[in-house]
Amino acid sequence: MRFQTGRRAIRLRQQAAAPLQFNPFVFSRTFFLWVLVGLVGGIIAGAYWLVLAQLLKLLGLVSGWWVVPLMGGAGLLAGGIIHRLGDPGEMSLLVNNIRFRGGRLDPRHSVAMVLSSLLCIASGGSAGPEAPLVQVTGSTASWLAQKLRVRGEGLRTLSIAGMAAGFTALFGAPLGGGLFALEILHHKHLSEYFQALIPAFVSSCASFIIFILITHIGIGPTWHFPVGGTPQLNDAFYAVGYGAVGAAVGWGFIALVRQLRGGFGRLPVPIYAKMGSAGLLLGVLAYYVPLARYFGHEELTELLEKHFTVAFLVGLLVAKLVAIALTVTSGWRGGFIIPLFFVGATLGLLIHTLFPSQNLPLAMICCMAALNACATRTPISTAILLATLTGFQQPVPILFASLTGFFLAPKNPLINAQLAVLGAEED
Repeated sequence: MRFQTGRRAIRLRQQAAAPLQFNPFVFSRTFFLWVLVGLVGGIIAGAYWLVLAQLLKLLGLVSGWWVVPLMGGAGLLAGGIIHRLGDPGEMSLLVNNIRFRGGRLDPRHSVAMVLSSLLCIASGGSAGPEAPLVQVTGSTASWLAQKLRVRGEGLRTLSIAGMAAGFTALFGAPLGGGLFALEILHHKHLSEYFQALIPAFVSSCASFIIFILITHIGIGPTWHFPVGGTPQLNDAFYAVGYGAVGAAVGWGFIALVRQLRGGFGRLPVPIYAKMGSAGLLLGVLAYYVPLARYFGHEELTELLEKHFTVAFLVGLLVAKLVAIALTVTSGWRGGFIIPLFFVGATLGLLIHTLFPSQNLPLAMICCMAALNACATRTPISTAILLATLTGFQQPVPILFASLTGFFLAPKNPLINAQLAVLGAEED
């Protein structure tokens, strides 16, 4: 026994003294897997976006009171798909599977997620395609990893890389998308997944390229904000103030979501009944406040181009918050990041309308950053994403506002999986 232990000690000393050697086979294989996940994610995201764009054009022809039965019928049909094919879950389930199931994401409900989310988003629900894409690309990456017999942390890493690929494809921001895939898991545990950072960036870059080639949407800012003027030191202080206002609205949104989630949860009816009834309510909101319809991608551009009164902006702000909360709590599928960006932009425009001396793009973008960071607990990736999406030349104030929204967020987060993590820590 002593002899074996001595030989083992000698072997360990020899390994420690041996020079480090680069293994090109291992590196090439892992790098290829990261790229493969990104390419597959980009193809999925590109195909999803093309179909969604056509559905948006088709269903966008419906206007007036016809919007009410359209959205009610879309909710009923999407709920029927989920009832029949299985519930694909939400972002909380995705985060939990990454943290507690070794990154194993179930791809069996991807069809239900794709079909139901396309119906919900194209008919006018206040939810964006980012959450469905992240779930589908992440679960596809997990399936690929298991087929290729990747185990342990390698499987979890590829699942995170798949999530990053889906998020990056939509937002066109490889750096922000790659970081978001880690940051959404919970900021206190970011170091646990740091090894997935480079794979997430590689996958994001591959996904970004293939998505652009498929959709031909071009490279550049998504929204063209007015020029903000010469940067000033005071911008950082103003950003903190805007961030505090954005966080206050974020508190209201989170409280509304919790109330509606509890209300829908207590209804003893099938999911298609909940989604159908919510669709009728969303249709009524869309009829009276057309800018509250859809997830805000095109509507934010309209917000930048037109002039609105204070009363209209207040009404739009409230209507959009209610529409988002109804959408995400009643079973409608989609994400709330882009809709919250729209709410933040509306809030910033309202501040500028009340106080015209305020820097308009700074107020709008800082409110967008703070509100999203308050709701999602992703301050760093939010700042990077908005700098990319808006082309704003002053990233530092955005970061100040984003961190303000993050630190002023409620103790109990909106995403239930992050709440579970906190509870586990306290235990």
